[in-house]
Amino acid sequence: MSFLAQTFDERYRAISARDTRFDGQFVTAVRSTRIYCRPSCPARTPKPENVTFYPTSAAAHEAGYRACKRCLPEAAPGSPQWDLRNDVAARAMRLIAAGTVEREGVSGLAGRLGYSSRHLTRLLTTELGAGPLALARAHRAHTARMLLVGTDLPVSEVAFSAGFSSIRQCNDTIREVFGMTPGELRARRRSAATSTPPGTIDLLLPHRAPMDAGGVFSWMQARALPGVEQATARSFARHLRMPGGPAHLEVTQDADERLHLRARVSALGDLAPLVATARRLFDLDADPLAVDEALAAHPELAPLVAATPGIRVAGAADPHEMLIRAMVGQQITVAAARTALTTLAAELGERVGDDGILFPTMSAIADHGADVLRGPAARIRAITGAAAALADGTLTLTVGDDPAAQRAALLAMPGIGPWTADYVRMRVIGDPDVFLPGDVAVRAGAAAAGLPSDPAGLTTWAERLAPWRSYLTAHLWRAAPVRAPRKTTTSKTPSTKEIS
Repeated sequence: MSFLAQTFDERYRAISARDTRFDGQFVTAVRSTRIYCRPSCPARTPKPENVTFYPTSAAAHEAGYRACKRCLPEAAPGSPQWDLRNDVAARAMRLIAAGTVEREGVSGLAGRLGYSSRHLTRLLTTELGAGPLALARAHRAHTARMLLVGTDLPVSEVAFSAGFSSIRQCNDTIREVFGMTPGELRARRRSAATSTPPGTIDLLLPHRAPMDAGGVFSWMQARALPGVEQATARSFARHLRMPGGPAHLEVTQDADERLHLRARVSALGDLAPLVATARRLFDLDADPLAVDEALAAHPELAPLVAATPGIRVAGAADPHEMLIRAMVGQQITVAAARTALTTLAAELGERVGDDGILFPTMSAIADHGADVLRGPAARIRAITGAAAALADGTLTLTVGDDPAAQRAALLAMPGIGPWTADYVRMRVIGDPDVFLPGDVAVRAGAAAAGLPSDPAGLTTWAERLAPWRSYLTAHLWRAAPVRAPRKTTTSKTPSTKEIS
């Protein structure tokens, strides 16, 4: 349920119950103390007449409140609304998390969303209680807090890693938002620091429970490209390009089921966007209790939810790469697609370190992909044509795209059909309501679960699961019987779960 759809009484009941499910979805500002808290704050529940609810911490900052020192609301997982809503405000929040304001300014953010800076500021202030500058500032404060508590980085490096333009600006913001100096925040660091190699940053990744991390690791493991990625049952690591140069991330699960991010970046300003990328990869801002409750309400799905509570839909490290991987994976098995993509990366990718590889640039695939890729000529032309369109800007693909516009743009490209366009939307934007009834593995999982297995019947049945059909898709993929490898097919329908 969105912030605007919630009543004051519903939100007040949530803070009275200290319900952790609402952490990150709104903040509670108390007029008598001028402090704002997360819904689960352990402090005594304030009187209703002293409470104002805000959709974002930035809105509370703008209204003159500072963060609670006890519950640190900036440490809560992100709101699932930014994936669920898919409106301009949600798209703006995804782009702000990706570092767009720091790299391109408010005008760049507005241009990506198709608005003037002035109109975007009015829109976001109306919807979220703060304009783009205030929202970006709140995001920088959150990143700085995370680094101060979770790393030994000097305050100067924290400032620039979080996106601040100066150390003084960082110090002033920390004091204003948290009512503490950076040194006082750092004193709250976790007691047992994790040993990390030099130049590596180690951070905890907060998320809502339950969390099927093992399912995401398994998904990644089946699709990992040697040199580009490494995956085990409890870890995933990969090289990727960031605006400031090559970067490396590794997400691991410890014995206490916590997720850690180890990151190396070429430019400190890339750290916050890299954290946002890791969160998208593991769908960490999802609301698993809401998803599980909606799906388990249907008897056919209840056993699937019970077997895999907190299922997640894996995201994408890079939107452009995601499209190429999806197109290569069309009509062939996961194993075959992995082989083809491994060859593509080995031949056209950029070497980093001793044995690392960056996935090829779109220009490299456009110019030389035909020399490496194998298969029908029309399919190869479609892949290299899409890469060329991405390289020259004819086709744009970002985490902040309007879903309908992105889908239409992809469908207008030769060789891209509804399955690929919808799959990319699911993985790149994190749209929670994408369904793939033409996917053979989805239909096989549906049959195993006692659901209609024909595309039309399955589509009709799945309508009752809106807005959580991406998670239905994930459960049906999981439920599909394991099939023996088979030869490549030329059918227009994907023959199995595609390469990620």
